[in-house]
Amino acid sequence: MWLLFTTRIVRMFAYGVLGVILVLYLAATGLDETRIGVLLTLTFLGDAAITLWLSTRADQWGRRRVLVVGAGLMALGGAVMALTGDFTLLVLGATVGVISPTGGEVGPFLAVEQACLAQVTAAPDRTRIFAWYNVAGYGATALGALAGGGLAEYLQHTGWTALASYRLLLGGYGALGLVIGVMSGRLGAQVEAQAAATQAGRFLGLGSSRGTVFRLSALFSLDSFAGGFIVQSFLAYWLHRRFGVGEAALGAIFLGTNLLSGLSALAAVPLARRIGLVNTMVWTHLPSNVLLMGVPLMPSFGWAVTLLLLRHTISQMDVPTRQSYVNAVVPADERSAANGVTGTARQLGTALAPLFAGPMLGVAALASAPFFVAGGLKIIYDLALWRGFRAVKPPEESA
Repeated sequence: MWLLFTTRIVRMFAYGVLGVILVLYLAATGLDETRIGVLLTLTFLGDAAITLWLSTRADQWGRRRVLVVGAGLMALGGAVMALTGDFTLLVLGATVGVISPTGGEVGPFLAVEQACLAQVTAAPDRTRIFAWYNVAGYGATALGALAGGGLAEYLQHTGWTALASYRLLLGGYGALGLVIGVMSGRLGAQVEAQAAATQAGRFLGLGSSRGTVFRLSALFSLDSFAGGFIVQSFLAYWLHRRFGVGEAALGAIFLGTNLLSGLSALAAVPLARRIGLVNTMVWTHLPSNVLLMGVPLMPSFGWAVTLLLLRHTISQMDVPTRQSYVNAVVPADERSAANGVTGTARQLGTALAPLFAGPMLGVAALASAPFFVAGGLKIIYDLALWRGFRAVKPPEESA
């Protein structure tokens, strides 16, 4: 289990670095907001395709093997992005490689690692382990954001151009992908799925759980489409344009948001035991969306950041509970596939949003609109999830 946590920490540190500097890097290469939005959408689509293809086969091909392949694609994406400023090559590298514009998970890693954790964890402990898994990720993302923003600003103060400093960090991102590949290859055989009795009638690796997974996927894609309007890279760009915030300050802000997100994941565990996984997902998410819509209404930078930090004290309580819920309501030999399908649905939802959010950010009168679109759609998702799944209980709640 410690290797799964370690690979998560290294990977999320790399994603945290990228989440601060990616859009700033693309702007420094000369791309306008519309082309940045197109590139991010293609990045999400490429990540989604890779996630679906690898994760739905992981239980049959071998989970360790799939994790190593994903790490190789992460290294490839970082290398291509670091070595070129050509739009076509950037699109190719971002689409084929595993690149995280959000500061959050992309690629097959999350789907497969969750299946591994669920396999080696007893049902009553599953949500707690998933919460700590997310705490490790949020903490690493926070440190990555702080390191990425601080190093970029330090290099620029010592004579590097902004473009050169960003390219160095992208090269480091690719190098960390190689480190993750080595660690993933050392996982033990106990993380592998037991051979299924039959593969007949399966689609995307799913059998009896297909209906439940597809319904959840539709809802998760709506939530992620909403979240795609305010991904970390866009939020960093909005704060930079609205308040003139530098890279180091952006890194410090995202350090705070990710640390608070990690604490909220831990707080979700006792709450879920008391009111259930679905109720925890819904009734903590709703007020966080109201806070999100209040951020652009704040009169100053200080107030905007305060509201953003307050939101993150509750906004991620649905993450470990959602992950635990999906792994609880599907058969053990369909977990990687279920995680992959729901994860791909989330990535596809996120992929479409930059097509709309990018142009909005480029128009002063619409620059704050993504906050309201995201908050409103997320509220619709919360209510639909509660209505559709409040009666579908995981084993520990049924008992």
